[in-house]
Amino acid sequence: MSMSEKDCVIPTPVWSVYIIQTRLNTLYTGVTTDVDRRFKEHQGSARGAKYLKGKGPLVLIWQQVIGTKSDALKTEYYIKRLKRKEKSALISGHFYLDESLFK
Repeated sequence: MSMSEKDCVIPTPVWSVYIIQTRLNTLYTGVTTDVDRRFKEHQGSARGAKYLKGKGPLVLIWQQVIGTKSDALKTEYYIKRLKRKEKSALISGHFYLDESLFK
């Protein structure tokens, strides 16, 4: 018995949002399907964000699995609009993202 193409399920990538802190204490927010790989790219690869070039050492200070790429991008946009105090509360666990905030 062979599987038809209809029976093959391609897994949907799970997207995450992350925040990196630079040596200058600035915060960078991004999205990816692999936070560890993306963080390594930011630390010296040509694939890293231009904003982070020369601002190391970098510290990954927060990450959260979101789900779909669309939801991750909405969450990233929401976080980027937060004030520094609100971002600090999110990072320290005193502020939580509610899905209804960015849908």
